[in-house]
Amino acid sequence: MTGKVITVAQQKGGSGKTTIAANLAVAFVRDGANVALLDTDPQGSLGRWFMARHDDGLDDMEFSTASAWGVGYECDKLKKNNDFVILDTPPKVDADLRPALRISDLVIVPVATSQVDVWAVESVLDLVNREKRTALVVLNRFKVGTRVGVDVMAAVRAMDVALAETTLGNRVVYAETLGLGRGVQEQGKGAAADEMADLMAEVRRHLG
Repeated sequence: MTGKVITVAQQKGGSGKTTIAANLAVAFVRDGANVALLDTDPQGSLGRWFMARHDDGLDDMEFSTASAWGVGYECDKLKKNNDFVILDTPPKVDADLRPALRISDLVIVPVATSQVDVWAVESVLDLVNREKRTALVVLNRFKVGTRVGVDVMAAVRAMDVALAETTLGNRVVYAETLGLGRGVQEQGKGAAADEMADLMAEVRRHLG
């Protein structure tokens, strides 16, 4: 087995990287895939989510950590036994991010509904393009029907990058479930659960 590598990257903190990484992992597992998580962020938020899950008796995915320059080695090990390896990265864009991008089959770039987040995308996409990788921008905490939402969507569409059809709403359930070591799909049916199912299906299509 040689798994696909999905890296979640954004230089701006608070964009929802860990939320998307964790929820995608849950969605893939529920869809029957073997999943590993790799946390390269020194803050360790994805690791804390995983341990909350583990301590509650859920052992349905692998987890590891790595420094920026050890990510390739660790990822190669995880790919052997998993369909997907999902990387969470630090909220910065510099040379340390390049090893993760270099081994990625898809780079997911979350963008919250603000112009500041849009500005932060440009440097991420520049590095992605230098490494000749494929990026998918995901609008997170999206506010339907607002002027800022329309403006942010238009700004991303003007860039030379794929924009996910699925948008993730500004929903409390994402934060609530993250703190419990869970994904929104594990809280039953609802708009957030549908969003993650749609995003997972879209990511599968982009991976081919």
